Amino acid sequence: MTSPINPNPVTEQNEAELRQRRRDARRKLLMRSLVGVIVLAAIAWGLYYFLVGRWYEGTDDAYVNGNVVQITPQIPGTVVSIGADDNDYVREGQVLVKLDPADADVALAQAEAALAQTVRKVRGLYSTVHSSRADVAVREAALKQAEADYARRKGLAASGAISAEELAHARDALVAAQSALAAAEGQLAVTNAVVEDTTIASHPDVKAAAAKVRAAWLNDMRTTLVAPVSGYVAKRTVQVGQRVQPGTPLMAVVPLHQVWVDANFKETQLEHMRIGQPVTLTSDLYGSGVKFQGHVEGLGVGTGSAFSLLPAQNATGNWIKIVQRLPVRIALDPAELDKHPLRIGLSMDVTVNLHDQSGPILSTQPPQHPVFSTDVYARQTAAADALIAQIIHDNSAAATATVRANGGSASLGEAGPASSASTAQVRDPGHPSHG
Repeated sequence: MTSPINPNPVTEQNEAELRQRRRDARRKLLMRSLVGVIVLAAIAWGLYYFLVGRWYEGTDDAYVNGNVVQITPQIPGTVVSIGADDNDYVREGQVLVKLDPADADVALAQAEAALAQTVRKVRGLYSTVHSSRADVAVREAALKQAEADYARRKGLAASGAISAEELAHARDALVAAQSALAAAEGQLAVTNAVVEDTTIASHPDVKAAAAKVRAAWLNDMRTTLVAPVSGYVAKRTVQVGQRVQPGTPLMAVVPLHQVWVDANFKETQLEHMRIGQPVTLTSDLYGSGVKFQGHVEGLGVGTGSAFSLLPAQNATGNWIKIVQRLPVRIALDPAELDKHPLRIGLSMDVTVNLHDQSGPILSTQPPQHPVFSTDVYARQTAAADALIAQIIHDNSAAATATVRANGGSASLGEAGPASSASTAQVRDPGHPSHG
């Protein structure tokens, strides 16, 4: 049996070669197109980087931070009331914890009584000075009388009208009057030295007793723990009936309207970063639809590892270089925080605009005002001063009137009005120990 004969073998071979050339042409076209796309993408990326991208630095290693104000007692005591719990909003000055005030009330009452007693004793010192001056005046009059008697008898003795014995008695009376006057003047100096150049309110004994009243008042007020700032309560650990000691953390107050962001940038990203540059931030809590605006407030002075409890020791043979990160503090717009409040610890995406490089790398001026402060404790001191002034006035006004009526020294006369002028405020009627 004979095999079939190919009628046109050359034509089939040409077709196969043609198909191969077409495939090669398409492959080359695809390769050229791919190379072209890559080149165009590289050119586009380069243009974007030099025109836009190099002026922005971003990181997602950023977290919300803020002040955590610890509430700690200043005196020991037993908790009798808790005024707020976790996540509650509290205002500055609001009562958070109350301690049993019984012991503090007793100590304050004792200090008040001691101050009143001291004021009355000092009043007695001023009266003693007045009596000593009167005694000196009497002794001076007696001395003048003795001198006149002695001079008269001396003339009579020269003419023989009186005996020498009577002249001797007159001389002895003169010496006795001189001694009595000297003793009275010495007593006046001693009593006057105790109260000289002072008023009742400024006398050292009164000031020492007033300091004890102030300390007792503060301890009494410190049985009520108030919120130093407005914010939200967190980390409450205190329980009713618990015996607490000074410095024991009871709870914390977090003012969420004063938070900031700590963004940890690589050291290679900080070359053009400056204080004051604008920042755009997004939070995972609200998503990309909510953007926060802020500015660079400060660049850290050291990496996290440098301030860690156990700093890295790189002086070893197997050291490997690792790019370090530096914390950058970013201040946020308070108005945006009011609309979309953030919580401490939330993660943020941060992008810094590097166009404006006029700001410094590190701060060059010290702060002109306190970074964070409260005045709730100053009010306690003012109330204590008012109480002290009232006690001094109540226990020295009668002495002032007496001395003025007798024409006494001006230093005593100033005590009453000076104290009265400073007692515009009286005891706080809202405090449990001053009902």
